[in-house]
Amino acid sequence: MNQIPNADLHCHSVVSDGTLTPEELAARARANGVTLWALTDHDEIGGQHRALAAARAQGMNYLTGTEISVSFAGKTVHIVGLGFNPDDPDMIEGLHRTRGGRSERAMEMSDGLAKAGIKGAYEGALHFVGNPELISRTHFARFLVESGVCKDTYEVFRKYLTEGKPGFVPHRWASLRDAVNWITDAGGVAVIAHPARYGFSANEEYALFTEFKAHGGRGVEVVTGSHSVQEAARYAETALEFDLAASRGSDFHSPDESRIDLGLLPDLPANLTPVWDLLADRIQ
Repeated sequence: MNQIPNADLHCHSVVSDGTLTPEELAARARANGVTLWALTDHDEIGGQHRALAAARAQGMNYLTGTEISVSFAGKTVHIVGLGFNPDDPDMIEGLHRTRGGRSERAMEMSDGLAKAGIKGAYEGALHFVGNPELISRTHFARFLVESGVCKDTYEVFRKYLTEGKPGFVPHRWASLRDAVNWITDAGGVAVIAHPARYGFSANEEYALFTEFKAHGGRGVEVVTGSHSVQEAARYAETALEFDLAASRGSDFHSPDESRIDLGLLPDLPANLTPVWDLLADRIQ
């Protein structure tokens, strides 16, 4: 691209666990000055054609996107895919398999919450779900806020939905190799999402980046809604160490829940290669 874009390459719609439609997100992004946008719903690419049409209607450039849940070192890690073919059959099938265990997991979460005195959580969470295949902790959190159990979703996660709490149920997601391969084989670029969130030890994090790079991963989110200034600086150094391109995305889910709005992030550090430079021929 001829000039530096206001890029927001990480957000979620009602197709996964956001509260806005792809069209509403596109309008909000454009109103906030976004010029290059990607919708990255969790383990789902069903909203991509709508998002592209909405981006075009708003006069924005667009990259296809998704955020794939991966199991690594006993934790859930997220890999963002950008610029892939959204009609690739292997990616569609792989994401379908990844989504497959969410309903069973949700029932177990509801059982755990019931034992803690919170009844009807599964049915309550379903009221917030746009796509029942993608029921998640976020939908349970919204139910617990609406029913007055907690004042906001952050309190819900802290008290009920993280490891060791009553509603936490681990899930076996895709492998790191599979996620990166689905993205790259469909013509896209794989990016490690918000790496500061995982709480890995130095050795675990080094293993994540090393294996990710070995499988063909090419990017890391440096500037994102959950990173502090210090964390962004740290992962800027990591990007240089591993020769990875840098991505930028708000991880926006909802006007009422997200830490930062679409398009309002700090710029990427000037000494990094922006991920969109790798995808110039895939920008629509």
